[in-house]
Amino acid sequence: MYGRHAMPLWALLAVATRIVVAAGGGETSSPAAIAAAEAANLENIRISYYLGWTWAAIIGALLSYRLTLAGIRYIRTIACLNNEEQRYFAAPSETCSKIKKHIIDTPLFRKRHHREFNLSAAINMGTLPSRFQTLFLAGYLGMNVAFCVISIDWSGKQAAVLTELRNRTGVLAVVNMMPLFILAGRNNPLIRLLDISFDTYNLVHRWIGCIVVLEATTHTLAWTISKVNTAGWSVVGKSMASSQLIMTGTVGVAAFLGLLCHSPSPIRHAFYEAFLHVHIALATLAVIAVWVHLKTLPQQSILLAVIVFWIVERLTRVYTIVRHNVGNGGTTAEIEALPGDAVRVTLKLARPWRFQPGQHIFLYIPSIGLWTSHPFSLAWSEEEDSLNPEKGIALTQQDVLARRKTAMSLIVRRRTGFTEKLYKRADASPGGKFTVSALVEGPYGSQSLDSYGTVLLFAAGVGITHQVPHVRALVAGYASSTIATRRIVLVWIIQSPEHLEWIRPWMTSILGMEKRREALKILLFVTRPRSTTEIHSPSASVQMFPGKPNVRALVEAEAERQVGAMAVSVCGTGGLSDEVRRAARGVGEGRSVEFVENAFSW
Repeated sequence: MYGRHAMPLWALLAVATRIVVAAGGGETSSPAAIAAAEAANLENIRISYYLGWTWAAIIGALLSYRLTLAGIRYIRTIACLNNEEQRYFAAPSETCSKIKKHIIDTPLFRKRHHREFNLSAAINMGTLPSRFQTLFLAGYLGMNVAFCVISIDWSGKQAAVLTELRNRTGVLAVVNMMPLFILAGRNNPLIRLLDISFDTYNLVHRWIGCIVVLEATTHTLAWTISKVNTAGWSVVGKSMASSQLIMTGTVGVAAFLGLLCHSPSPIRHAFYEAFLHVHIALATLAVIAVWVHLKTLPQQSILLAVIVFWIVERLTRVYTIVRHNVGNGGTTAEIEALPGDAVRVTLKLARPWRFQPGQHIFLYIPSIGLWTSHPFSLAWSEEEDSLNPEKGIALTQQDVLARRKTAMSLIVRRRTGFTEKLYKRADASPGGKFTVSALVEGPYGSQSLDSYGTVLLFAAGVGITHQVPHVRALVAGYASSTIATRRIVLVWIIQSPEHLEWIRPWMTSILGMEKRREALKILLFVTRPRSTTEIHSPSASVQMFPGKPNVRALVEAEAERQVGAMAVSVCGTGGLSDEVRRAARGVGEGRSVEFVENAFSW
C-alpha cells in the first residue's frame, strides 16, 4: 500500500517524530522511543486511510443506490407512456416498502422530525434528525471514537499513552476537516452526484464539526495533562509563548471552540447574519492556525486539499454570479408588494438558464442587503421580448435571441431583516413596486416527478413556490404524453383568501393549459377566513374549504384511486411536513408510495 511512496513517507515520519517528541517536552529521545513514535505515526496514517476508505465506501454505496433508483424511474417512465392503469408499478417490493417505512422515511421516534422546537417566538431549538440520519451520525461518531482508541497500549506509562492519544486525535481531527468543509459548500459535488439535499448535508456538516472540535480538544488536553504531570503549569504557559507549534495549536483549538459555542440553533436562528460572518471568520482563523501548526507534518497535505476545495467552491460562486448577471444590461429585480405580507420578485436575467422544477437560487440585492445572499425557491419562468425601439427591427435569429429576456419569479414572505426591508420599501414605493439591480447565484437543485402515475403535492403558505413549477411541468407533460403521470392533486393551505394573489397570474396560466381538467385537481384550504362568503369553489376541479385539511384522509383517498407509483411531496411548515410524512408512511405498505420532503433548515 505504501511501497511506491516509502522514502518520502518515512522521511516525513522522521521529521514528524522529532516534532512529536519536542512537542511532548522531550521526555525521551532514545532510539527505542523514536522507533516507537515512528510506528505510532505510521499507525495514525493507516487509520486516516481507513477513515478515507470509509467515506469512499459510503459514497459508492449511495451512488449505486441513486443510479439504481434513476434507472428504475427511467424504465417506469418509458413503460408507462401508453399505459393508463400502470398496475405493475403500483405494487411495491415488500422489503423496500418496509425499509422506507421503518428506516428511511421514519422520524427518530414517533412523528416529529421537521417541526421545530420553539421555547418562545425568539428561541428556536431546531429539529430532530430522522431515524436514518441518526443511525448514520451515531455510527460515524462511534467509528471515530473507535479510531481514537484502537491499537493504543492503555496499559503502558501514562506519558506514552497520552502521547499516542494526542497524536491520534490530532490526525483524525485534520482528516475529518475534509468532509466538514466539503459538505458545507453550496457547490458540494456530492449534492448532484448522490441526489441528496443540501439540507441533509448541512445537518451532517454540523455534527462532523462537533466531532472535529471534540477530537481537537482531546488532542490539546492530552498534551496539557502530559505537560502538567512532567513539568507543572508554568511550563504550559512558556510553551505557548515560545513555541510556534504550541501557540498555533492553541489558537486553532480556541477557534474551533468558538465555532462550537456560537453555532447552537437558538443563536443561528436569532442572529443568522452575524452568525454567518463570525462563522466564516472563525473557520478561516482555524484553517490558518492549523496550517502553521502542521508545518512539515504529512497531514498538512490533507489540509491543503481542504483549502483548495474551499477556494474552488468560492470561485465557483463568483463564476456563477458573473456568468448569469454580467452583460446584456445586467440582472434587474422588480419587487412588488402583495397582500398578506409578501412580495413578488421578478428577475430579468442577463444570461438565463433552462428553468426546471425544484430549483432555488441565492439572491443578492446590494442596495438592500449589501453583500449578503438569501435562498429562495423559483416559482415561475417565462420569456419576454425586449421592446427597446433603439435596436430597430430584429432581422436575424441572433437578433431575436438577443431581444429575449427570461423573467424568473419568486415569492418572499415578510419575516425579519432582509425580507422585511424588501417589503417595506416595496409597500412605500409608488404603485407598490420598485425595480433594482440584483445578482442571482444559482441555480441549485432540480427535481422531476415525471415517472410517477399519481402525484400529490402539499404546500403551506409560501411553500407553494416549490410546487407550482411541478404542476405546470406535469400538466404540460400529460398533455404531450411524454410522462407517466395521470393524476395530479395540489393541496394548498393558506391563512386568508388574499394569499391567492401571490400566484394568481401563474395559476391562471396553468388553468388555461391543454388537458388540464383531465389531470389536475386543486384543493384550497383557508385556515382563517374572515367570513364564510369568502369560501367558494370556482369549479369541480378547483375547490376551496374552510379550516385545516385532514391530511391522512386526503392521502388515503388518493391512494385508493392511485394510478401507478405515487409521489407525495410536501413543502411548508415543519408541522405539515411531519403530518404528510406520517400519512404517506401509513399507506406505504402494499402500495408504491414515495415521500418527497422539501425543506431548508439552517
